[in-house]
Amino acid sequence: MKKEFTNKWALILGGSSGLGLATAHKLAVHGMNICIVHRTRKNSMPDFLKETNLLEENGVEVIQFNKDALKEATIKAVLTSLPKQGLKVLVHSIAKGSLKTMQAAQLNMLSITDIDLTLHSMATSWYEWTQALISQSIFSENARNIAFTSEGNNKVWPGYGAVSAAKATLEALMRQMAVELATQQITTNCIQAGTTLTPSFKMIPGSEKLSEKAKKRNPFNRLTKPNDVANAVYLLCKDEANWINGTILKVDGGESLQ
Repeated sequence: MKKEFTNKWALILGGSSGLGLATAHKLAVHGMNICIVHRTRKNSMPDFLKETNLLEENGVEVIQFNKDALKEATIKAVLTSLPKQGLKVLVHSIAKGSLKTMQAAQLNMLSITDIDLTLHSMATSWYEWTQALISQSIFSENARNIAFTSEGNNKVWPGYGAVSAAKATLEALMRQMAVELATQQITTNCIQAGTTLTPSFKMIPGSEKLSEKAKKRNPFNRLTKPNDVANAVYLLCKDEANWINGTILKVDGGESLQ
């Protein structure tokens, strides 16, 4: 297989599972070095290290930080490990947010603090990392800036209020960065994945019913797979995608149309 991205790096925020990990595998196959920032519990680290070993079998360099991507110290540590002008793509795949409801009768009601923390982890941290990378000249020429959104950006799902607000913010930041970072030859896009059985999705209240409905809605009668989304990230990294900027790319097999 052609190694298209030799000497280029991908920085994946939230890459220990789901969409982020699938993206790491896809890009590594095509020669891209991988840097993953993740939060993995001690008892799950052996499985994650097996995944990094598989990545290295593609002949690429892999570095990983089991640290909080929302901390300034983590950003500084990661930036010092990446070569100047070597980062082809930043992938924001952080799925850390509150799934509390707004029902006042419940003791565990969604608070403004919950919303603020969710907005930071799932939206504004993308901009924070982007600016930090720009300030240190880490992005390469014709770099890609990508984040994952969902159909919940404009729909009501149980306990999804804070995350929905974060996705809406994420998309607003995408549009603004797409215009303002174009002068630096950086394209910025969001990928709206269809319903995918990732660990974060399974935490949503009623996720089983949501997945059943999604499968019935989908013209292909199946759910989206992490590899489907990883393939889209790969396509956006190719030179042929240089003119795709400021777009929400739906990767759902048509699920959102019905």
